[in-house]
Amino acid sequence: MTIRDDHVLAADLATRAGELLLALREKVGFDDPAALRAEGDSASHRFLMDALATSRPGDSVLSEEAPQDERLDPRRLTAERVWIVDPLDGTREFGEEGRDDWAVHVALWEHGALGAGAVALPAAGVTPSTLEPPALPQLRTGARPRIAVSRSRPPEFVVELADRIGAELVPIGSAGAKISAVLTGRVEAYVHAGGQYEWDSAAPVAVALASGAHASRIDGSPLTYNQGDPFLPDILVSLPELAPTLLAGIRDLHR
Repeated sequence: MTIRDDHVLAADLATRAGELLLALREKVGFDDPAALRAEGDSASHRFLMDALATSRPGDSVLSEEAPQDERLDPRRLTAERVWIVDPLDGTREFGEEGRDDWAVHVALWEHGALGAGAVALPAAGVTPSTLEPPALPQLRTGARPRIAVSRSRPPEFVVELADRIGAELVPIGSAGAKISAVLTGRVEAYVHAGGQYEWDSAAPVAVALASGAHASRIDGSPLTYNQGDPFLPDILVSLPELAPTLLAGIRDLHR
């Protein structure tokens, strides 16, 4: 096994899980969104767990859909390699016909840092990954920066931050879709402080870092993964040129 093998595997598994979810959407339909969402979470989780058990039997896995006792198993904390997966990020959007802002996340944490990662955006037909990291867009000169936020619960301080720096807020569904939007040029930043979990951001952060984007906590400190408690309070991902402005604005608002 080579390092490249992990990048190939992450991209392959995320893409294949996404294809499974697209087929499930087609088969089940949208008449009962709650049932579709539940089946999507379960089917993608089973596929990823089985695939990783076969491909990487010695590795640990942290999945959103695993039972709590498995997620909190202390043996994960001493493992050298941990796959951090979100089988269906943006479950709400997955259950809404016509929406493409949902994703599948597959990331590898190894020896204290994120390595391989992939974010399948199945309904958009793309899988940004560390196998071939996307080239970052240029910061638009003279244009208002755009910040991706939650569709339903944008943090109040982000609204204040946007006012302070003259930014525009862009509601997008899943965290993976938001961070991918930074990499494609749809937005320049993603700021969130409403709380997340490691599986919400590990894969898209791995891809963002591999692309040269800025990714940190909102106070500028590093994002850390494979912790005993997988809760992550906040996150900032942006084009690197914009990060100093965002961090300064956030510091001013929290004084």
